Amino acid sequence: MNLVAVGVTFRTADVGLRERIAFSDPQRDAAAADLAARYGCEAAVLSTCNRVELFLARPGAGDLPDAALLAEFLGEYHRVAPEEVRPHLARRPGEDGVRHLFRVAASLDSLIVGEGQIAGQVKASFEAARSLGTTGPVLNALFQHAQRAAKRVRSETGIADGHVSVSSVAVDYVRQVFDHFGDKTVLVIGAGKMGRLTLKHLCHLRPKQILVANRSAEKAEDIAKKCGGKAVAWDRLDEALAHADIVLSTTGSPEPLVSAARYATVRNRRGGRTAVILDIAVPRDFDPAIHDGDTTFVFNIDDLKNVREQTLTRRRVHVERAESIIEEEARRFLENWDRRKHGPLIARLTEEFETKRKEVLEPLLARLNGKLTEKDRNEIVSAFRLYQNKLLHGPIAALGEASRETHGSSLSEAIRRLFRLD
Repeated sequence: MNLVAVGVTFRTADVGLRERIAFSDPQRDAAAADLAARYGCEAAVLSTCNRVELFLARPGAGDLPDAALLAEFLGEYHRVAPEEVRPHLARRPGEDGVRHLFRVAASLDSLIVGEGQIAGQVKASFEAARSLGTTGPVLNALFQHAQRAAKRVRSETGIADGHVSVSSVAVDYVRQVFDHFGDKTVLVIGAGKMGRLTLKHLCHLRPKQILVANRSAEKAEDIAKKCGGKAVAWDRLDEALAHADIVLSTTGSPEPLVSAARYATVRNRRGGRTAVILDIAVPRDFDPAIHDGDTTFVFNIDDLKNVREQTLTRRRVHVERAESIIEEEARRFLENWDRRKHGPLIARLTEEFETKRKEVLEPLLARLNGKLTEKDRNEIVSAFRLYQNKLLHGPIAALGEASRETHGSSLSEAIRRLFRLD
C-alpha cells in the first residue's frame, strides 16, 4: 500500500515542541491542501494536544515525501528550524501506517488509554480533508475503516469504561451522593484551571443555582457570568457554604481556607442537609477533619487521583483484546484493499482461464456425447474447474502478497505479459 504516516506524538516529543508545530483547524486544512498540491498526493492532517501527524497516500506507484522533506514542511509552516523537528519524527509506511491510525482512533496510542476524544478528532480531521478534496481512494477507505475498528474496540471491550480525568471523577463522586440536581446549589470557590474544567462538568448536571466566591470580586463576576451563576462577596463565604449542597474549591491558598472549627458553625446552620466538598486545591482548602461520612463528604485531589488510577488499571486489562481487534481489522482492511487494487487484473485473468477451459472441455464433451452418464459428465466438468482454480490460486495469492511490497506493480505487469492479457 502506497501510504505513509509521519509525525510527532507525546512519545517522541515534549509538549514544548508539540505546541510549536500544532495546527489550528484552519491551519490544518490549509496544510492538507498544501501537502496535496505540493507532492501530488492524498493528504490529511491530524493535530491534537498529544500529536501532530501527516497522512499521505497514492492509489498507484510513485514516491511519497520522506521524513526529512516533511520536517522541512513543518518547519517552514510554523517557522521552526527543521533540525529541531527531524529527530522527533516517526515515519510509518504502508502496513505500519494502517495499524498506527487504527490504534490512534481506538485510543490505544493515547496518553490516557481508552479516552474518547481522539476518535472524534480523527473523524473531524478526515471529514475536513475529504470536504477539501485532499483525500482519495486510499485515505477515504483507510479513515472510514479506522472509525469502524475504533467503534468495535469500544463496543467489544471495556477499555473506555469509567472516567479518568480528575474533573469527571469528581462529578462521579457527586452522582454517588445525589440522585437528582434540579434543587441543588453549587458553590465554586476560587478560579483555578482545574476548577473551571470541573465546573464545566458540574454544569452538565443542571443544578438549580451556581454561586461563585473569589477574593477578587471582578473574577467572581467573570466566572459567574460564564456559567450562568451568581457572584458572592468573599466576606459572605460562610453564608454561601451554609446554603451549598456541592462545593468546588480550588483557590491555591497557602493555608487552609476552612478549618474544622469554622465549618462546625456552618454545619449547625445546615439543618442536617448533605454536603459534598470537592477540595481539589493544593495545598488543601478544607481541613480533612470536616469529613464525617454522614452528612458531610470531603474529597481531595489525592482521593480523585486514586480513583483515576484504579480506572486506568481496569482499562489496561482490556488492552490485549483491543490490540487483537486492531490487528484483525488491519489485516481485513489490507486484504480488502488488495482485492480492490487487483480486482480488474484478477477478473481478466479469471476470464482468460475460463475461456481456455471451455475451449478444451467443450470439444471433449462433444466427442464423448452419448458415452457418459450425467454423473460422469458432471465429474469431468468439476475436475476441470477445480484444476483451473488451482492454477489461478498461485498468481492471485502472489498478487495479494506482493501488493504490500515494493515490487507489487512489477509482478502485476509480469502476469499481464505471461498470460497475454489486454
